[in-house]
Formats: sequence, C-alpha cells, structure tokens
Amino acid sequence: MSFMSDTDTPLENVDLPRIEKAVREILAAVGEDPDREGLHETPARIARMYAELFRGLHEDPRVHLKKFFTEKYDEIVLVRDISFNSMCEHHMLPFMGKAHIGYLPDGRVVGLSKLARVVESVARRPQVQERMTETIANLLVEELNAKGVAVVIEAVHTCMTVRGVRKPGSVCVTSAIKGAFRNKPSTRAEIMTLIFGDRSNTHLP
Repeated sequence: MSFMSDTDTPLENVDLPRIEKAVREILAAVGEDPDREGLHETPARIARMYAELFRGLHEDPRVHLKKFFTEKYDEIVLVRDISFNSMCEHHMLPFMGKAHIGYLPDGRVVGLSKLARVVESVARRPQVQERMTETIANLLVEELNAKGVAVVIEAVHTCMTVRGVRKPGSVCVTSAIKGAFRNKPSTRAEIMTLIFGDRSNTHLP
C-alpha cells in the first residue's frame, strides 16, 4: 500500500504503523495518555513527519549531479546560503542552517538548483553535521571531477539549545576542502572570502 505525506512524498518505504506504535509507547512511558483527545492523532502525525524528514534514506543524491554541461569555465562557482533542516542522530532533534558550496570546474558545470537538491537529499536522514559536510564535498569531487571543492555548513543544533547545556545562539561551523582549495592557500582564501564576505573574524579548521 502506498501512502503520501502532506508534501506528496511517496511513503511506501516507511512502516508507518510501526512508528505509530512506537510513539504511543513513548507517550505512555513519559506518563501521558495516548488516547486523550489532544494526542489521539499524534502518533499518525509523527509517523508521516518522520517519513518526510528521513526521505533522503531512500534517495541517491548522485542523481542530481548526473546531468551536467560542458563549459570552458575554470573560475569559482559558488552557491551560498542554501537553507536546510536535518535531524541529529544522537538525540533525534533537529539542526538547521545554511550550506555554502563552491567548486572549480574541470569542464563540467551543473545547474545551480542541483546543488540545493543535493543538500536537501543528504540532509533528509539521521545525520551529523560533520558527515553531511564531507558527503556533499565528496559527491562533487566524484561526480563532477571538480579541480577543487569547498563545502561549509553553519548550523544551530537544538540538541544543545533546548536541552543539555542550553546555549541558544551557538553555531556549529564545519568545512570540507578538497583539491585546489586545499592545496593552494590563495585559492582557499578566495573561496572563504566569497563565502563569508566581511566576516573577517571567522576561522575554519
């Protein structure tokens, strides 16, 4: 049987009844009544939500990079501020922010929207920011054969803003630098300036 989410995402790969059963158990375990009026439909809502948030588990982000164009262009291509939402696999709480993707083409350029689609596909699964950053960078290296790739992600993690240490306003920054951006300091400096602009006090590993 095929289900559809609120955003028309196919859910045939997700066991919705199993999620609903688990949510009912969690509600009961914390002392709630899963059958009271306000919670009666909550397990089904959460099941559909998880199917939407984790749809990247059933997608191959490489498909978005398979269609490219041959161009004699050897300068930086950069898309900044690609917004995303993901789910921290340690506490199953969301983290969200922006991804910046730059690359030096070696004869292959890809539609700019495809980079955003790659970010979306990789983000929509239980994730850690470090792995997400590295995964996106490796995909561009492998699929576009780019001479250089730089991926920088800035994100706020609710697992440390609403629980635990509770430090709202803190931002985690990760980077994955490949090829020419890693080997040539001047090229690395150029891409970082393009990404961060006048935020001159930003330091990346």
